Amino acid sequence: MSTSLLRSTPSPLTNSGRMNLIGSSTHLGILSVSFYHRPSQSCNFKLCFPTSGLCSRLGTRCCVVSATSSKLYENEGVNSSIESQRYTDLKDNMPSSVNILEEQLRDLFNEVHAMIRIGKENEARDLLLANFEAVKEQIDAGHKGIEEAAILDVTALGYMALGDIRTVKPLLDVLSEVVDDLKDEEPLLDSILTHMGNMYEKLENFEMSICVYGRAVKVVERLYGNTSSFIVTPLLGMAKVLGSTGKTKKAIETYHRVVKILESSRGEECEELVVPLFGMGNLLLKERRVTDAENAFNRILTTYMKLYGENDGRVGLSMSSLARVKCAKGDVNEAIDLYKEALRRLKVSDYIAIDDHIMEKMRVDLAELLHAVGRGEEGRMLLEECLLITEKFKGEGHPSSVSHLVNLATSYSQSKLFAEAERLLRMSLQIMFKNVSPDDQSITFPMLHLAVTLYNLNRNEEAEKHALEVLRIRERAFGENSLPVGEALDCLVSIQTQLGKDDGELLELLKRLLKIQEKAFGTDSEEVMETLKKVVYYLEKMGRKHEGLPLERRLSKLRTKYKQMVQY
Repeated sequence: MSTSLLRSTPSPLTNSGRMNLIGSSTHLGILSVSFYHRPSQSCNFKLCFPTSGLCSRLGTRCCVVSATSSKLYENEGVNSSIESQRYTDLKDNMPSSVNILEEQLRDLFNEVHAMIRIGKENEARDLLLANFEAVKEQIDAGHKGIEEAAILDVTALGYMALGDIRTVKPLLDVLSEVVDDLKDEEPLLDSILTHMGNMYEKLENFEMSICVYGRAVKVVERLYGNTSSFIVTPLLGMAKVLGSTGKTKKAIETYHRVVKILESSRGEECEELVVPLFGMGNLLLKERRVTDAENAFNRILTTYMKLYGENDGRVGLSMSSLARVKCAKGDVNEAIDLYKEALRRLKVSDYIAIDDHIMEKMRVDLAELLHAVGRGEEGRMLLEECLLITEKFKGEGHPSSVSHLVNLATSYSQSKLFAEAERLLRMSLQIMFKNVSPDDQSITFPMLHLAVTLYNLNRNEEAEKHALEVLRIRERAFGENSLPVGEALDCLVSIQTQLGKDDGELLELLKRLLKIQEKAFGTDSEEVMETLKKVVYYLEKMGRKHEGLPLERRLSKLRTKYKQMVQY
Protein backbone atom coordinates (compact mmCIF):
# COMPACT_ATOMS: atom_id res chain seq x y z
CA MET A 1 0.00 0.00 0.00
CA SER A 2 2.24 2.76 -1.25
CA THR A 3 1.37 6.42 -1.01
CA SER A 4 2.60 9.42 -2.99
CA LEU A 5 2.53 13.19 -2.60
CA LEU A 6 -0.59 15.00 -3.76
CA ARG A 7 -0.24 16.29 -6.30
CA SER A 8 -19.70 56.30 -15.39
CA THR A 9 -21.02 58.78 -17.67
CA PRO A 10 -22.03 57.66 -21.14
CA SER A 11 -21.19 59.55 -24.31
CA PRO A 12 -23.50 60.32 -27.27
CA LEU A 13 -24.34 57.59 -29.73
CA THR A 14 -25.78 57.71 -33.23
CA ASN A 15 -28.79 55.78 -34.47
CA SER A 16 -26.89 52.68 -35.44
CA GLY A 17 -29.00 49.60 -35.97
CA ARG A 18 -25.94 47.35 -36.01
CA MET A 19 -23.98 45.91 -33.17
CA ASN A 20 -20.52 44.58 -33.95
CA LEU A 21 -18.08 42.37 -32.11
CA ILE A 22 -14.38 42.88 -32.52
CA GLY A 23 -11.45 40.45 -32.25
CA SER A 24 -10.66 38.05 -29.45
CA SER A 25 -7.56 36.39 -28.17
CA THR A 26 -6.81 33.20 -26.32
CA HIS A 27 -4.01 32.99 -23.78
CA LEU A 28 -3.26 29.54 -22.44
CA GLY A 29 -6.78 28.50 -23.28
CA ILE A 30 -8.52 31.39 -21.49
CA LEU A 31 -10.71 33.63 -23.59
CA SER A 32 -10.66 37.40 -23.52
CA VAL A 33 -13.19 39.42 -25.44
CA SER A 34 -13.85 42.86 -26.82
CA PHE A 35 -16.60 44.75 -25.14
CA TYR A 36 -19.79 46.73 -25.56
CA HIS A 37 -20.96 49.90 -23.84
CA ARG A 38 -24.35 51.37 -23.04
CA PRO A 39 -25.49 54.43 -25.01
CA SER A 40 -26.72 57.63 -23.49
CA GLN A 41 -30.38 58.50 -23.05
CA SER A 42 -30.23 60.82 -26.05
CA CYS A 43 -29.90 57.88 -28.40
CA ASN A 44 -32.48 55.65 -30.09
CA PHE A 45 -30.31 52.61 -29.52
CA LYS A 46 -30.99 51.05 -26.15
CA LEU A 47 -28.87 49.02 -23.79
CA CYS A 48 -30.35 47.52 -20.67
CA PHE A 49 -28.70 49.11 -17.68
CA PRO A 50 -29.84 49.53 -14.08
CA THR A 51 -30.48 53.26 -14.53
CA SER A 52 -30.84 54.22 -18.19
CA GLY A 53 -31.42 53.18 -21.79
CA LEU A 54 -33.29 53.88 -25.06
CA CYS A 55 -35.25 52.18 -27.85
CA SER A 56 -34.34 50.83 -31.25
CA ARG A 57 -35.43 47.97 -33.52
CA LEU A 58 -33.72 45.55 -31.15
CA GLY A 59 -35.40 47.16 -28.19
CA THR A 60 -32.75 46.36 -25.56
CA ARG A 61 -29.08 45.76 -25.93
CA CYS A 62 -26.58 44.07 -23.69
CA CYS A 63 -23.23 44.57 -22.11
CA VAL A 64 -20.41 42.09 -21.83
CA VAL A 65 -19.11 40.65 -18.63
CA SER A 66 -15.67 39.11 -18.90
CA ALA A 67 -15.17 35.37 -18.94
CA THR A 68 -11.83 35.85 -17.22
CA SER A 69 -10.44 37.61 -14.19
CA SER A 70 -9.32 41.22 -14.21
CA LYS A 71 -5.75 40.06 -13.73
CA LEU A 72 -5.83 38.31 -17.04
CA TYR A 73 -6.94 41.48 -18.78
CA GLU A 74 -3.93 43.25 -17.38
CA ASN A 75 -1.59 40.70 -18.94
CA GLU A 76 -0.70 40.43 -22.59
CA GLY A 77 -2.50 37.69 -24.46
CA VAL A 78 -0.78 35.48 -26.97
CA ASN A 79 -2.27 37.46 -29.84
CA SER A 80 -2.40 40.93 -28.30
CA SER A 81 -0.46 42.56 -31.12
CA ILE A 82 -2.27 40.52 -33.75
CA GLU A 83 -5.70 41.40 -32.43
CA SER A 84 -4.72 45.05 -31.98
CA GLN A 85 -3.84 45.24 -35.65
CA ARG A 86 -7.03 43.45 -36.56
CA TYR A 87 -9.10 45.86 -34.49
CA THR A 88 -7.41 48.78 -36.28
CA ASP A 89 -8.17 47.21 -39.65
CA LEU A 90 -11.80 46.67 -38.71
CA LYS A 91 -12.24 50.21 -37.38
CA ASP A 92 -10.84 51.63 -40.62
CA ASN A 93 -13.44 49.72 -42.62
CA MET A 94 -16.51 50.36 -40.48
CA PRO A 95 -18.91 53.29 -40.25
CA SER A 96 -17.98 55.73 -37.51
CA SER A 97 -21.29 55.04 -35.75
CA VAL A 98 -20.31 51.40 -35.34
CA ASN A 99 -16.93 52.37 -33.96
CA ILE A 100 -18.56 54.73 -31.45
CA LEU A 101 -20.95 51.99 -30.40
CA GLU A 102 -18.14 49.55 -29.88
CA GLU A 103 -16.14 51.98 -27.79
CA GLN A 104 -19.14 52.75 -25.60
CA LEU A 105 -19.90 49.09 -25.16
CA ARG A 106 -16.31 48.48 -24.21
CA ASP A 107 -16.67 51.10 -21.48
CA LEU A 108 -19.83 49.42 -20.31
CA PHE A 109 -18.00 46.16 -19.97
CA ASN A 110 -15.63 47.81 -17.54
CA GLU A 111 -18.56 49.08 -15.49
CA VAL A 112 -20.20 45.67 -15.31
CA HIS A 113 -16.94 43.92 -14.61
CA ALA A 114 -16.35 46.32 -11.74
CA MET A 115 -19.86 45.50 -10.52
CA ILE A 116 -18.91 41.85 -10.25
CA ARG A 117 -15.53 42.60 -8.74
CA ILE A 118 -17.02 44.56 -5.82
CA GLY A 119 -19.60 41.88 -5.13
CA LYS A 120 -22.67 43.32 -6.88
CA GLU A 121 -23.30 40.06 -8.68
CA ASN A 122 -27.08 40.25 -8.38
CA GLU A 123 -27.12 43.60 -10.17
CA ALA A 124 -24.92 42.19 -12.92
CA ARG A 125 -27.19 39.15 -13.21
CA ASP A 126 -30.30 41.36 -13.50
CA LEU A 127 -28.65 43.36 -16.25
CA LEU A 128 -27.73 40.25 -18.21
CA LEU A 129 -31.21 38.81 -17.82
CA ALA A 130 -32.84 42.02 -19.06
CA ASN A 131 -30.63 41.99 -22.13
CA PHE A 132 -31.35 38.36 -22.87
CA GLU A 133 -35.11 38.81 -22.53
CA ALA A 134 -35.01 41.80 -24.87
CA VAL A 135 -33.02 40.07 -27.57
CA LYS A 136 -35.13 36.95 -27.23
CA GLU A 137 -38.19 39.05 -28.07
CA GLN A 138 -36.48 40.20 -31.24
CA ILE A 139 -35.51 36.63 -32.17
CA ASP A 140 -39.06 35.43 -31.60
CA ALA A 141 -40.21 38.26 -33.89
CA GLY A 142 -38.03 36.84 -36.65
CA HIS A 143 -34.89 38.97 -36.33
CA LYS A 144 -31.93 36.60 -36.42
CA GLY A 145 -28.97 38.62 -37.65
CA ILE A 146 -25.42 39.24 -36.55
CA GLU A 147 -26.65 41.85 -34.02
CA GLU A 148 -28.75 39.28 -32.19
CA ALA A 149 -25.90 36.77 -32.31
CA ALA A 150 -23.48 39.32 -30.82
CA ILE A 151 -25.88 40.15 -27.98
CA LEU A 152 -26.42 36.49 -27.15
CA ASP A 153 -22.69 35.88 -27.32
CA VAL A 154 -21.71 38.57 -24.86
CA THR A 155 -24.63 37.77 -22.56
CA ALA A 156 -23.44 34.17 -22.38
CA LEU A 157 -19.92 35.39 -21.63
CA GLY A 158 -21.37 37.48 -18.82
CA TYR A 159 -22.95 34.46 -17.22
CA MET A 160 -19.65 32.60 -17.62
CA ALA A 161 -17.99 35.37 -15.61
CA LEU A 162 -20.58 34.87 -12.89
CA GLY A 163 -19.88 31.14 -12.89
CA ASP A 164 -23.48 30.47 -13.87
CA ILE A 165 -22.77 27.56 -16.20
CA ARG A 166 -26.33 26.34 -15.89
CA THR A 167 -27.64 29.46 -17.64
CA VAL A 168 -24.97 29.45 -20.33
CA LYS A 169 -26.10 26.18 -21.92
CA PRO A 170 -29.60 27.31 -22.99
CA LEU A 171 -28.12 30.63 -24.12
CA LEU A 172 -25.68 28.77 -26.34
CA ASP A 173 -28.52 26.66 -27.72
CA VAL A 174 -30.33 29.81 -28.87
CA LEU A 175 -27.10 31.37 -30.14
CA SER A 176 -26.27 28.25 -32.11
CA GLU A 177 -29.63 28.41 -33.90
CA VAL A 178 -28.99 32.03 -34.88
CA VAL A 179 -25.41 31.42 -36.00
CA ASP A 180 -26.35 28.38 -38.07
CA ASP A 181 -28.49 30.62 -40.30
CA LEU A 182 -25.79 33.26 -40.78
CA LYS A 183 -23.57 33.34 -43.85
CA ASP A 184 -19.83 33.11 -43.34
CA GLU A 185 -19.45 36.56 -44.91
CA GLU A 186 -21.15 38.25 -41.96
CA PRO A 187 -18.75 40.71 -40.32
CA LEU A 188 -16.98 39.41 -37.25
CA LEU A 189 -18.77 36.07 -37.22
CA ASP A 190 -15.42 34.36 -36.58
CA SER A 191 -15.10 36.18 -33.24
CA ILE A 192 -18.51 35.00 -32.09
CA LEU A 193 -17.69 31.44 -33.17
CA THR A 194 -14.40 31.57 -31.29
CA HIS A 195 -16.17 32.71 -28.12
CA MET A 196 -18.67 29.88 -28.57
CA GLY A 197 -15.88 27.35 -28.96
CA ASN A 198 -14.37 28.46 -25.68
CA MET A 199 -17.69 28.34 -23.84
CA TYR A 200 -18.56 24.92 -25.21
CA GLU A 201 -15.19 23.73 -23.96
CA LYS A 202 -15.95 25.03 -20.47
CA LEU A 203 -19.27 23.17 -20.64
CA GLU A 204 -17.31 20.05 -21.66
CA ASN A 205 -19.25 19.83 -24.91
CA PHE A 206 -16.06 19.15 -26.80
CA GLU A 207 -17.69 18.00 -30.02
CA MET A 208 -19.53 21.31 -30.43
CA SER A 209 -16.43 23.21 -29.38
CA ILE A 210 -14.33 21.65 -32.13
CA CYS A 211 -17.17 22.17 -34.62
CA VAL A 212 -17.53 25.92 -34.05
CA TYR A 213 -13.79 26.45 -33.83
CA GLY A 214 -13.54 24.68 -37.20
CA ARG A 215 -16.09 27.01 -38.75
CA ALA A 216 -14.26 30.02 -37.31
CA VAL A 217 -11.06 28.80 -38.95
CA LYS A 218 -12.79 28.45 -42.32
CA VAL A 219 -14.26 31.96 -42.03
CA VAL A 220 -10.84 33.49 -41.34
CA GLU A 221 -9.20 31.44 -44.09
CA ARG A 222 -11.75 32.76 -46.58
CA LEU A 223 -11.24 36.36 -45.44
CA TYR A 224 -7.49 36.48 -44.93
CA GLY A 225 -5.98 33.25 -46.30
CA ASN A 226 -4.80 30.08 -44.57
CA THR A 227 -1.47 31.57 -43.41
CA SER A 228 -2.88 34.75 -41.88
CA SER A 229 -1.97 35.43 -38.25
CA PHE A 230 -5.68 36.16 -37.63
CA ILE A 231 -6.28 32.40 -37.80
CA VAL A 232 -4.12 31.79 -34.74
CA THR A 233 -6.86 32.41 -32.15
CA PRO A 234 -9.39 29.76 -33.27
CA LEU A 235 -6.58 27.32 -34.09
CA LEU A 236 -5.23 27.60 -30.55
CA GLY A 237 -8.69 27.01 -29.14
CA MET A 238 -9.16 23.97 -31.35
CA ALA A 239 -5.74 22.54 -30.45
CA LYS A 240 -6.47 22.85 -26.74
CA VAL A 241 -9.77 20.96 -27.07
CA LEU A 242 -8.23 18.29 -29.29
CA GLY A 243 -5.50 17.73 -26.73
CA SER A 244 -7.89 17.51 -23.81
CA THR A 245 -10.03 14.93 -25.63
CA GLY A 246 -7.17 12.55 -26.38
CA LYS A 247 -6.73 13.52 -30.03
CA THR A 248 -3.11 14.25 -29.30
CA LYS A 249 -1.63 13.76 -32.77
CA LYS A 250 -4.10 16.15 -34.38
CA ALA A 251 -3.63 18.65 -31.55
CA ILE A 252 0.16 18.62 -32.03
CA GLU A 253 -0.31 19.14 -35.78
CA THR A 254 -2.56 22.14 -35.08
CA TYR A 255 -0.09 23.68 -32.64
CA HIS A 256 2.66 23.12 -35.20
CA ARG A 257 0.61 24.98 -37.81
CA VAL A 258 0.23 27.91 -35.43
CA VAL A 259 3.98 27.94 -34.79
CA LYS A 260 4.71 28.06 -38.54
CA ILE A 261 2.21 30.88 -39.09
CA LEU A 262 3.67 32.97 -36.26
CA GLU A 263 7.26 32.30 -37.31
CA SER A 264 6.43 33.50 -40.81
CA SER A 265 4.54 36.62 -39.72
CA ARG A 266 6.27 37.57 -36.45
CA GLY A 267 9.69 35.94 -36.50
CA GLU A 268 11.17 32.88 -34.82
CA GLU A 269 11.74 34.55 -31.45
CA CYS A 270 8.44 36.40 -30.99
CA GLU A 271 6.69 36.11 -27.65
CA GLU A 272 3.45 35.02 -29.33
CA LEU A 273 5.11 31.64 -29.96
CA VAL A 274 5.16 30.82 -26.25
CA VAL A 275 1.57 29.59 -25.99
CA PRO A 276 1.60 27.16 -28.94
CA LEU A 277 5.09 25.92 -27.97
CA PHE A 278 3.92 25.36 -24.40
CA GLY A 279 0.80 23.49 -25.47
CA MET A 280 2.73 21.43 -27.98
CA GLY A 281 5.51 20.68 -25.49
CA ASN A 282 3.07 19.34 -22.91
CA LEU A 283 1.46 17.05 -25.48
CA LEU A 284 4.82 15.86 -26.80
CA LEU A 285 5.81 15.02 -23.23
CA LYS A 286 2.57 13.13 -22.80
CA GLU A 287 3.40 11.17 -25.97
CA ARG A 288 6.87 10.45 -24.56
CA ARG A 289 8.52 12.41 -27.38
CA VAL A 290 10.85 13.83 -24.77
CA THR A 291 13.48 15.29 -27.10
CA ASP A 292 10.87 17.19 -29.13
CA ALA A 293 9.26 18.44 -25.92
CA GLU A 294 12.65 19.59 -24.64
CA ASN A 295 13.23 21.55 -27.87
CA ALA A 296 9.87 23.31 -27.48
CA PHE A 297 10.48 24.29 -23.84
CA ASN A 298 14.06 25.37 -24.60
CA ARG A 299 12.72 27.77 -27.25
CA ILE A 300 10.38 29.30 -24.66
CA LEU A 301 13.24 29.67 -22.19
CA THR A 302 15.51 31.29 -24.78
CA THR A 303 12.77 33.69 -25.88
CA TYR A 304 11.99 34.86 -22.36
CA MET A 305 15.66 35.27 -21.43
CA LYS A 306 16.28 37.48 -24.49
CA LEU A 307 13.16 39.56 -23.92
CA TYR A 308 13.18 39.95 -20.13
CA GLY A 309 16.56 38.89 -18.78
CA GLU A 310 17.77 35.88 -16.82
CA ASN A 311 16.09 36.70 -13.50
CA ASP A 312 12.58 37.30 -14.82
CA GLY A 313 9.79 35.19 -13.41
CA ARG A 314 8.82 33.94 -16.84
CA VAL A 315 12.28 32.42 -17.11
CA GLY A 316 11.59 30.61 -13.85
CA LEU A 317 8.33 29.21 -15.16
CA SER A 318 10.12 28.01 -18.30
CA MET A 319 12.70 26.27 -16.16
CA SER A 320 9.98 24.37 -14.31
CA SER A 321 8.72 23.03 -17.64
CA LEU A 322 12.22 21.92 -18.55
CA ALA A 323 12.51 20.25 -15.15
CA ARG A 324 9.56 18.05 -16.06
CA VAL A 325 11.35 17.05 -19.25
CA LYS A 326 14.53 16.18 -17.38
CA CYS A 327 12.49 14.09 -14.99
CA ALA A 328 10.92 12.22 -17.90
CA LYS A 329 14.41 11.55 -19.27
CA GLY A 330 15.51 10.14 -15.92
CA ASP A 331 17.85 13.07 -15.20
CA VAL A 332 16.43 13.56 -11.71
CA ASN A 333 19.31 15.59 -10.28
CA GLU A 334 19.14 18.02 -13.23
CA ALA A 335 15.40 18.28 -12.71
CA ILE A 336 15.93 19.09 -9.02
CA ASP A 337 18.46 21.81 -9.85
CA LEU A 338 16.10 23.35 -12.43
CA TYR A 339 13.17 23.36 -9.99
CA LYS A 340 15.31 25.02 -7.31
CA GLU A 341 16.55 27.68 -9.71
CA ALA A 342 13.02 28.23 -11.02
CA LEU A 343 11.68 28.82 -7.51
CA ARG A 344 14.57 31.17 -6.71
CA ARG A 345 13.93 33.32 -9.80
CA LEU A 346 10.22 33.45 -9.14
CA LYS A 347 10.85 34.65 -5.58
CA VAL A 348 13.44 37.24 -6.63
CA SER A 349 11.31 38.60 -9.47
CA ASP A 350 8.08 38.60 -7.45
CA TYR A 351 6.42 37.63 -10.74
CA ILE A 352 3.71 35.62 -9.05
CA ALA A 353 2.51 35.62 -5.45
CA ILE A 354 4.25 33.32 -3.01
CA ASP A 355 0.92 31.60 -2.30
CA ASP A 356 0.04 31.13 -5.97
CA HIS A 357 -0.98 27.59 -6.88
CA ILE A 358 1.79 27.43 -9.53
CA MET A 359 4.46 28.04 -6.91
CA GLU A 360 2.76 25.56 -4.63
CA LYS A 361 2.75 22.85 -7.27
CA MET A 362 6.42 23.44 -8.04
CA ARG A 363 7.32 23.02 -4.36
CA VAL A 364 5.35 19.79 -4.13
CA ASP A 365 6.86 18.42 -7.35
CA LEU A 366 10.35 19.26 -6.14
CA ALA A 367 9.64 17.71 -2.75
CA GLU A 368 8.49 14.50 -4.41
CA LEU A 369 11.68 14.31 -6.48
CA LEU A 370 13.81 14.90 -3.38
CA HIS A 371 12.04 12.06 -1.60
CA ALA A 372 12.57 9.82 -4.63
CA VAL A 373 16.36 10.26 -4.46
CA GLY A 374 16.55 9.76 -0.69
CA ARG A 375 16.70 13.44 0.27
CA GLY A 376 13.54 13.26 2.37
CA GLU A 377 14.49 15.93 4.90
CA GLU A 378 14.98 18.52 2.14
CA GLY A 379 11.68 17.51 0.63
CA ARG A 380 9.93 17.73 3.99
CA MET A 381 11.17 21.30 4.49
CA LEU A 382 9.45 22.28 1.24
CA LEU A 383 6.24 20.58 2.31
CA GLU A 384 6.36 22.39 5.66
CA GLU A 385 6.88 25.64 3.74
CA CYS A 386 3.73 24.91 1.71
CA LEU A 387 1.76 24.38 4.92
CA LEU A 388 3.10 27.53 6.59
CA ILE A 389 2.31 29.67 3.53
CA THR A 390 -1.24 28.31 3.37
CA GLU A 391 -1.81 28.94 7.08
CA LYS A 392 -0.35 32.47 6.79
CA PHE A 393 -2.53 33.54 3.87
CA LYS A 394 -5.69 31.49 4.54
CA GLY A 395 -5.56 30.83 8.24
CA GLU A 396 -4.96 27.77 10.36
CA GLY A 397 -7.49 25.02 9.85
CA HIS A 398 -8.34 26.12 6.31
CA PRO A 399 -9.40 23.22 4.06
CA SER A 400 -6.55 24.07 1.68
CA SER A 401 -4.08 22.93 4.33
CA VAL A 402 -5.36 19.35 4.26
CA SER A 403 -3.35 18.31 1.21
CA HIS A 404 -0.18 19.70 2.79
CA LEU A 405 -0.85 17.87 6.06
CA VAL A 406 -1.36 14.65 4.13
CA ASN A 407 1.81 15.22 2.13
CA LEU A 408 3.77 15.81 5.30
CA ALA A 409 2.28 12.67 6.80
CA THR A 410 3.35 10.73 3.71
CA SER A 411 6.87 12.09 4.11
CA TYR A 412 7.03 11.03 7.74
CA SER A 413 5.66 7.60 6.84
CA GLN A 414 8.41 7.13 4.28
CA SER A 415 10.88 7.85 7.08
CA LYS A 416 9.08 5.27 9.28
CA LEU A 417 7.94 8.05 11.64
CA PHE A 418 4.39 6.74 11.74
CA ALA A 419 3.36 8.37 15.04
CA GLU A 420 3.98 11.86 13.61
CA ALA A 421 2.21 10.84 10.42
CA GLU A 422 -0.82 9.74 12.47
CA ARG A 423 -0.91 13.09 14.30
CA LEU A 424 -0.91 15.06 11.05
CA LEU A 425 -3.57 12.86 9.46
CA ARG A 426 -5.88 13.23 12.45
CA MET A 427 -5.43 17.02 12.19
CA SER A 428 -6.41 16.88 8.53
CA LEU A 429 -9.51 14.80 9.33
CA GLN A 430 -10.58 17.27 12.04
CA ILE A 431 -10.41 20.08 9.47
CA MET A 432 -12.39 18.05 6.96
CA PHE A 433 -15.14 17.15 9.44
CA LYS A 434 -15.57 20.86 10.27
CA ASN A 435 -16.02 21.81 6.63
CA VAL A 436 -17.86 18.94 4.90
CA SER A 437 -20.45 16.32 5.79
CA PRO A 438 -19.25 13.02 7.28
CA ASP A 439 -20.23 11.19 4.08
CA ASP A 440 -18.42 13.54 1.71
CA GLN A 441 -16.04 11.59 -0.52
CA SER A 442 -13.23 14.11 0.02
CA ILE A 443 -12.89 12.86 3.60
CA THR A 444 -11.85 9.43 2.36
CA PHE A 445 -8.46 10.61 1.11
CA PRO A 446 -6.88 11.46 4.49
CA MET A 447 -8.93 8.70 6.11
CA LEU A 448 -7.44 6.03 3.85
CA HIS A 449 -3.97 7.39 4.54
CA LEU A 450 -4.74 7.12 8.25
CA ALA A 451 -5.81 3.50 7.80
CA VAL A 452 -2.47 2.72 6.11
CA THR A 453 -0.54 4.48 8.90
CA LEU A 454 -2.42 2.59 11.63
CA TYR A 455 -1.70 -0.64 9.74
CA ASN A 456 2.00 0.20 9.86
CA LEU A 457 1.65 0.84 13.61
CA ASN A 458 0.09 -2.64 13.99
CA ARG A 459 -3.19 -1.13 15.17
CA ASN A 460 -5.14 -3.17 12.67
CA GLU A 461 -8.57 -3.04 14.33
CA GLU A 462 -8.56 0.77 14.10
CA ALA A 463 -7.16 0.57 10.60
CA GLU A 464 -9.94 -1.80 9.50
CA LYS A 465 -12.60 0.50 10.90
CA HIS A 466 -11.33 3.44 8.82
CA ALA A 467 -10.82 1.33 5.69
CA LEU A 468 -14.39 0.00 5.88
CA GLU A 469 -15.72 3.55 6.28
CA VAL A 470 -13.74 4.68 3.24
CA LEU A 471 -15.14 1.75 1.26
CA ARG A 472 -18.72 2.57 2.27
CA ILE A 473 -18.43 6.27 1.36
CA ARG A 474 -16.71 5.60 -1.96
CA GLU A 475 -19.18 2.92 -3.02
CA ARG A 476 -21.97 5.43 -2.54
CA ALA A 477 -20.07 8.30 -4.17
CA PHE A 478 -18.40 6.57 -7.12
CA GLY A 479 -20.12 3.20 -7.58
CA GLU A 480 -19.19 -0.28 -6.44
CA ASN A 481 -16.93 -0.98 -9.42
CA SER A 482 -15.07 2.32 -9.48
CA LEU A 483 -11.32 2.74 -9.21
CA PRO A 484 -11.49 4.66 -5.88
CA VAL A 485 -13.37 1.65 -4.47
CA GLY A 486 -10.61 -0.59 -5.81
CA GLU A 487 -8.03 1.45 -3.93
CA ALA A 488 -10.01 1.02 -0.70
CA LEU A 489 -10.38 -2.73 -1.32
CA ASP A 490 -6.63 -3.12 -1.80
CA CYS A 491 -6.00 -1.43 1.53
CA LEU A 492 -8.72 -3.43 3.29
CA VAL A 493 -7.36 -6.78 2.07
CA SER A 494 -3.92 -6.03 3.50
CA ILE A 495 -5.38 -5.03 6.86
CA GLN A 496 -7.75 -7.98 7.11
CA THR A 497 -4.96 -10.35 6.16
CA GLN A 498 -3.05 -9.15 9.21
CA LEU A 499 -6.19 -9.64 11.28
CA GLY A 500 -6.42 -13.28 10.10
CA LYS A 501 -9.81 -12.88 8.44
CA ASP A 502 -11.41 -15.80 6.56
CA ASP A 503 -9.48 -16.74 3.40
CA GLY A 504 -12.68 -17.12 1.40
CA GLU A 505 -13.78 -13.58 2.25
CA LEU A 506 -10.36 -12.21 1.33
CA LEU A 507 -10.41 -14.10 -1.97
CA GLU A 508 -13.77 -12.59 -2.91
CA LEU A 509 -12.47 -9.10 -2.14
CA LEU A 510 -9.42 -9.78 -4.30
CA LYS A 511 -11.54 -11.06 -7.21
CA ARG A 512 -13.63 -7.90 -7.00
CA LEU A 513 -10.47 -5.80 -6.95
CA LEU A 514 -9.12 -7.68 -9.96
CA LYS A 515 -12.19 -6.89 -12.06
CA ILE A 516 -11.93 -3.19 -11.19
CA GLN A 517 -8.24 -3.08 -12.11
CA GLU A 518 -8.74 -4.96 -15.38
CA LYS A 519 -11.35 -2.45 -16.43
CA ALA A 520 -9.33 0.58 -15.32
CA PHE A 521 -5.79 -0.41 -16.30
CA GLY A 522 -6.19 -3.23 -18.82
CA THR A 523 -5.80 -6.98 -18.46
CA ASP A 524 -2.00 -6.84 -18.94
CA SER A 525 -1.27 -4.05 -16.47
CA GLU A 526 1.24 -4.28 -13.64
CA GLU A 527 -1.54 -3.63 -11.11
CA VAL A 528 -3.43 -6.65 -12.41
CA MET A 529 -0.29 -8.79 -12.17
CA GLU A 530 0.19 -7.95 -8.49
CA THR A 531 -3.42 -8.78 -7.63
CA LEU A 532 -3.26 -12.01 -9.66
CA LYS A 533 -0.38 -13.14 -7.44
CA LYS A 534 -2.59 -12.78 -4.38
CA VAL A 535 -5.56 -14.52 -6.00
CA VAL A 536 -3.40 -17.50 -7.02
CA TYR A 537 -1.90 -17.63 -3.53
CA TYR A 538 -5.28 -17.86 -1.82
CA LEU A 539 -6.61 -20.43 -4.29
CA GLU A 540 -3.62 -22.68 -3.57
CA LYS A 541 -3.93 -22.08 0.18
CA MET A 542 -7.59 -23.10 0.07
CA GLY A 543 -6.85 -26.28 -1.92
CA ARG A 544 -8.40 -24.98 -5.12
CA LYS A 545 -5.26 -25.21 -7.22
CA HIS A 546 -7.20 -26.41 -10.30
CA GLU A 547 -9.06 -23.09 -10.37
CA GLY A 548 -5.78 -21.24 -10.24
CA LEU A 549 -4.04 -23.00 -13.14
CA PRO A 550 -5.39 -20.69 -15.89
CA LEU A 551 -4.52 -17.72 -13.70
CA GLU A 552 -1.02 -19.09 -13.10
CA ARG A 553 -0.38 -19.33 -16.85
CA ARG A 554 -1.63 -15.80 -17.29
CA LEU A 555 0.53 -14.63 -14.40
CA SER A 556 3.58 -16.34 -15.88
CA LYS A 557 3.14 -14.43 -19.17
CA LEU A 558 2.81 -11.12 -17.30
CA ARG A 559 5.93 -11.81 -15.23
CA THR A 560 7.90 -12.54 -18.40
CA LYS A 561 6.60 -9.36 -20.00
CA TYR A 562 7.58 -7.09 -17.14
CA LYS A 563 10.91 -8.84 -16.60
CA GLN A 564 11.80 -8.12 -20.22
CA MET A 565 10.68 -4.50 -19.84
CA VAL A 566 12.97 -4.05 -16.81
CA GLN A 567 15.93 -5.58 -18.67
CA TYR A 568 15.29 -3.31 -21.64
